Amino acid sequence: MIDIEHVSKWYGAFQVLGDCSTQVGRGDVVVVCGPSGSGKSTLIKTVNGLEPFQQGSVRVDGISVGDPKTDLRKLRAHIGMVFQNFELFPHLSVRDNLTLAQVKVLGRGKDEAAERGLAYLDRVGLLAHQDKYPNQLSGGQQQRVAIARALSMDPKAMLFDEPTSALDPEMVGEVLEVMAGLAQEGMTMMVVTHEMGFARKVADRVVFMDGGRIVEDSPKDAFFDAPRSERARDFLARIIH
Repeated sequence: MIDIEHVSKWYGAFQVLGDCSTQVGRGDVVVVCGPSGSGKSTLIKTVNGLEPFQQGSVRVDGISVGDPKTDLRKLRAHIGMVFQNFELFPHLSVRDNLTLAQVKVLGRGKDEAAERGLAYLDRVGLLAHQDKYPNQLSGGQQQRVAIARALSMDPKAMLFDEPTSALDPEMVGEVLEVMAGLAQEGMTMMVVTHEMGFARKVADRVVFMDGGRIVEDSPKDAFFDAPRSERARDFLARIIH
């Protein structure tokens, strides 16, 4: 579903990604982890063209992200993206947050968009909050609305960029529970996170990055039980401790 090959990116003279290659199969969950500044968020944002890159290729379901002829707006409509800071429209109700993109991007009628949006709002346990505004919700609730909004677009894959990093600790679990449910239902997912418990429970593979490069790309059990690199071993010892 997602094929990243030899991707490199620079900000001026500073290289933020160096020869990164990995794949995410249909229905797979791949967790991307590593220290802050290692290029995790930059890598995941190349998948839907939010971050351009200078070398290599990224293909999603056979479509080249870097091809100038590719309609990125159309491509993004089929790749759900959940950010760390929710990115909900503060002046719109939860219901309207769920329907706006469906109407504007997918061309759905308002009634159909509302029906689909509310079905996913129910899926994340927040149907009773449809008439509230984002500032009336907790951080965990806002993030679950953001997930419901992404799902209402019928994505082929979901990208999560540190979705729990802005949450209070007691709210993290409710968001991870929704994400774990999506994984069990077969959603293709690429997740940047420091939540190693989630990775251990849900991931098929773990990609470990450091210094803008992929240091390890291993099946979950191999990564946690016997990481190959000293850098990954040190990272796990610190974060799990």
